[in-house]
Amino acid sequence: MIGTAAAVAAAGWTAGSGTAWAAPGSSEGAEDVYERMARAAALRWRRLPGDWKDGPFLGNGLLGVQVYRGATANSVKVMVSHSQVQDQRPQWRAPYGFSRLPIGHFDLTLAGEVTGIDWTLDIWDAELRGTVTTTRGSVRFSMLVHNARTALLISTRPSAGEETAAWSFTWLPAISPREKDKPADYTGNPDPRTGSAGATQYVEQPLVAGGGWTTAWRERRVGSGRLLAAHIVYGFPEELSRTTQRAVAEVGRTLSANPDELVRVHRAWWHRFYRRSLISVPDKRIQDFYWIQLYKAACATRAGGPSMSEWGPWYPETGGSWSAVWWNLNVQIATWLIQGSDHPELDSVTSTFKSFEKYLPQSVPPEYQDGATYALAHPSDWMLRPGAKTVGIPGTATKTDNNGNLIWAMHNVWLSYRHSMDVSIVRDVLYPILVKAVNFYDHFLYEGSDGKLHLPLTRSPEWADATDCTYDLSLIRWGCATLLDCLRILRTDHPRAGRWREILQRLVAYPRDETGINIGAGKPLTESHRHFSHMLWLFPLHELDWDRPSDRDTIRMTFDHWVKDRSLWAGYSYAAASSMASLTERPEDALDFLTYFTDGNVIKNAWMTPNTMYVEGGNLAVESPLTAAQSVLDMVVQSHGGVVRVLPSVSGRWPDVSVQGLRTQGAYLVDADRSGGRTRWVRVHSEVGAPLVLDHGIDGAVDVRDERGRRLRYRESGPGRIEIPLGRDETAVVLSRGTDPDLRPRDVPAVGDAKPWGLPD
Repeated sequence: MIGTAAAVAAAGWTAGSGTAWAAPGSSEGAEDVYERMARAAALRWRRLPGDWKDGPFLGNGLLGVQVYRGATANSVKVMVSHSQVQDQRPQWRAPYGFSRLPIGHFDLTLAGEVTGIDWTLDIWDAELRGTVTTTRGSVRFSMLVHNARTALLISTRPSAGEETAAWSFTWLPAISPREKDKPADYTGNPDPRTGSAGATQYVEQPLVAGGGWTTAWRERRVGSGRLLAAHIVYGFPEELSRTTQRAVAEVGRTLSANPDELVRVHRAWWHRFYRRSLISVPDKRIQDFYWIQLYKAACATRAGGPSMSEWGPWYPETGGSWSAVWWNLNVQIATWLIQGSDHPELDSVTSTFKSFEKYLPQSVPPEYQDGATYALAHPSDWMLRPGAKTVGIPGTATKTDNNGNLIWAMHNVWLSYRHSMDVSIVRDVLYPILVKAVNFYDHFLYEGSDGKLHLPLTRSPEWADATDCTYDLSLIRWGCATLLDCLRILRTDHPRAGRWREILQRLVAYPRDETGINIGAGKPLTESHRHFSHMLWLFPLHELDWDRPSDRDTIRMTFDHWVKDRSLWAGYSYAAASSMASLTERPEDALDFLTYFTDGNVIKNAWMTPNTMYVEGGNLAVESPLTAAQSVLDMVVQSHGGVVRVLPSVSGRWPDVSVQGLRTQGAYLVDADRSGGRTRWVRVHSEVGAPLVLDHGIDGAVDVRDERGRRLRYRESGPGRIEIPLGRDETAVVLSRGTDPDLRPRDVPAVGDAKPWGLPD
C-alpha cells in the first residue's frame, strides 16, 4: 500500500523536475511504524466534496487551504485564507473591528465537466494528491502549503483533452461575515486592485484603516507539467505597495528554487513532527482520527504565530459567524493536546501572552484600569486586543461570562510549564500575568455574614447568572494556589502573598445540593448544560481528585447529574465527558462518549464532518475535534497530582495499545505497551530529574531497570504504584518480572473494520 502511495505521489508531482519531487520516504530509507501509521490515517475522496465541511484541508499555522467543488460543473475550488489577515478598526468589537477577513479562491477551470475524482490527503507528507477526471480527459495534481515558505504550491499534469485546464483567482469582499450584533455604522473595506509584475499576477486589497494584503501568484512549466506558486502577504500599517512588492518577490523566490528541494524540506519537517510521539489503538477509525487531529493542530497554529481562532487558518465560505479568537473555552480546549503529544512547537498560547501582554489592560473596565489589573475579553484578535469591549463588572448589569477567561488561559500556560519544567515560562509569562488576573477578581470579593469571602453576581458561561458562581470560584482558587506555587518555583516573595493565602483559607465553599456541586448559590443545574464550566475544579484544574476518597462522592454525583441530560450538548461536551470518565476510572464510559461524537451523530444541530472538522449551528469550529484528541490522551496517560499514570483508562474493548514519546507533567516521556488486555511494560525518561511516582498498571511482581538492564532502586507506595529516584536524562524500564519484551513501538492489531475519513465511497 505504501509503495502504491509512493508511485502515485511521484507521478502526481510535476514531471521533468529532476526527481519529479521525490517519492514519499525515498530520502529517509525504510518505512517505519510512524510513517506507516500516519500514512494509514490518510483521508480519501472518491466523491467531489461540496464545501469546507467535507473537503481536504492544508495549512502551516498561517496559510490555510480548503479544496472542494467549484461554482460550475467544470471547476474545482481552492479556497485560500491566512491567520493574520484581519481588519484593523478598534472602534468596534473584535468580530467586526478585528475580524478575520476573506481573501478568495483559485479555480481550476477544466475543458470538460467533472465526472469523478480520486484524491488522497497524505498527512505524513502534508500533501493532497490525486486525479480529477472529466468528460474530456483528466488532470493529475499534487498540492501543499509549504511549511517554511508559507506558499501554496500546486503541480498539475493534464492529459490529452485537458491541455487547456487553467487557474484563475477570484477575490472575495473584505467584509466581516458576522451578522450578529453588527454595528449600525459598520462598512466593509474597499474593493481590491488587480495588477501584474511581469508574469506574476496579484490582487492588492486595501483596508480602510491603512495597510492590507496582497495575493500574488504565477504558474510555470516544469517538463510536461505546470507548477503554480502563490503567496499572501499581509502588512499593517505599512504601505500596501510595499506589501505587494514583498508578495511578488516571494513568488519569484519560490519558483526560482529547486522544486525537489522545496518538497524535501517541507516533508522533512512533517516527518520529524510525527516521530515525536505515537498512539496506536485497535479501533483504527479512532486511531486515524487522533493522527489527523495532530495534523490539523500543526496546520492550525505554531509557537510564535497567531493564537488559534475558531476557524484555525481556514475561512469557511459559509458558516463564518465566529470571525475572531474566542477565549471563554475555545482556545483553551483546542490546544490541550499539544502537551501530552509532545508538540511544544505548536504552543501559540504561551507565546501569544509573552508577546502581547501589553494589550491585556484593554480588556479591563475603565474604572479598574489601575495598572495592577488584567483581564481578557472574548472574542479578541490574535494579539489579545478586544476592540470596543471589556469584561463585565461582577455585581452589576454589565456582568458577562468573560471574567474567568484570563485565568483559564493561564492554566494552559501552567500546563506548558509543568510538561517542560521550563522556569522561564513561569518567570516571564505565567507569574506576572496571573498576579494581575487575580487582582481583578480581588476587587469584588467581599466578606459575608458567615465570615467567608463571597463573589457577587457573575455569569457561568452559557448557562446562568449566579452569586458565588462555581466557575469563577474554581478559577480564583486555582489562581491563588498557583501564585503561591510560583513563589516557591521562583524563590521569591510578593507583597500580596498573604492575601492569596487568605483567599484560599476564607473563600466560600462551592454551592452544592444532593445533585453535587451547583452552578452557583441557589442555582442548581436544572437543564442540559453543554459547557462544563461548573466542573472546572475536576477537569482540567484537578482541584478535586479521584485519588482522594473524600472527593469521590462529590465528583461522582456532580458528573452523573451533568451527563444525565445531553439534549443541549455540543461536540466538546462529549469530549470533556470522555476525559472526566477517564479520570474517574470509567473507561467504558470514556470510550462510549468519544465514539458517540466521532461517529458523526447529530448533536443539537452540530456534528463531526467527514473530514474531521466540526459544524455547530452551521458554523465552522475547530475546537471540538481537537479536544477529542485529548480524550484519547487521557485514556493512555495522565499526570495530574504528581503521579504519572500509564494506560489508566483503557477500555476492555481495546486489548492492545502501544504508546511512545507521550509527555507528562514533570517533563517525563512515556512509552508503554498493552497486549492481550494486560500492560506488559512501561518506560519513562526524565528530562529534568525528579523522584518519579508511577502507576504502572502491571499485574504482579515487576523489575525496574535502566536502559542498560541494570537494576534501579524503587519503593512501592501502593498497589501498582512505585517511586523511582530518577536523575536528569535517566530512564526507568518497568516490566513484568522475568520477562524481556520488545520495547519498540508497534501498530497494534485492528478490532473491527474502519473506513478512511473523507468521502471514500
